[in-house]
Amino acid sequence: MRIAIFSDVHGNLTALEAVLAEIDAHSPDLVLHGGDLAFSGARPAECVDLIRGLGIEGVFGNADEMLTRPPSMDEFAQAVPGFAHVLPAIRQLAEATAQRLGTERLDWLASQPLTCLADRLALVHAGPEDCWRSPAHEAEDEELLAQYACLGRDLVVYGHVHVPFIRRVGGFTVANSGSVGMPFDGDHRASWLLVQDGSAEIRRVEYDLAGELSVVEACGLPQSDWIVRNLRNGRMEMP
Repeated sequence: MRIAIFSDVHGNLTALEAVLAEIDAHSPDLVLHGGDLAFSGARPAECVDLIRGLGIEGVFGNADEMLTRPPSMDEFAQAVPGFAHVLPAIRQLAEATAQRLGTERLDWLASQPLTCLADRLALVHAGPEDCWRSPAHEAEDEELLAQYACLGRDLVVYGHVHVPFIRRVGGFTVANSGSVGMPFDGDHRASWLLVQDGSAEIRRVEYDLAGELSVVEACGLPQSDWIVRNLRNGRMEMP
């Protein structure tokens, strides 16, 4: 069975279209998304509509919860004090993004499950029961085991950290699909995961970054300069 998995689109339609074109060329049996589809990008509604129109199923991400349940941002800031100083900027961008999405799209985002099971694979955004917290890409094997062994699958895929990797731990494989719309590993190319007969492969896709930067600069969203910096550098910078 051939499965394509992409995650963390973050409203970057140019990158999403490039990834979907490459996915289509591989003729997968199943395509899944790993959440965080709309927040912090110039064209959130267009990304949601494209994914929905193709009937792609997937999971609920923390940035989706920012949009559909705004108090979740305050709850996370209370649990992780280091997040509190950027909360006003994040909230401003989330409110503007939610307005562009509208109620019907927000309801669809909120309907996504925390976990998706397919074949011998499990897909989550961050953790099996928490879309906000996951191991970092450089986490020790013990942390990956503690988080994902409970899923009981040969392959566990997550997103959230925007850095793709594949690692064998404790008799199963953990893979991160990276980010379509906002990679944080210094490589601005979009990332997705191709799974064939249980074996995972990281794929990178060039897209028109300059064109997307122009769209972001003209989109009128608050914090657009922050989005541009993240896209241009391929690194996470706080607003």
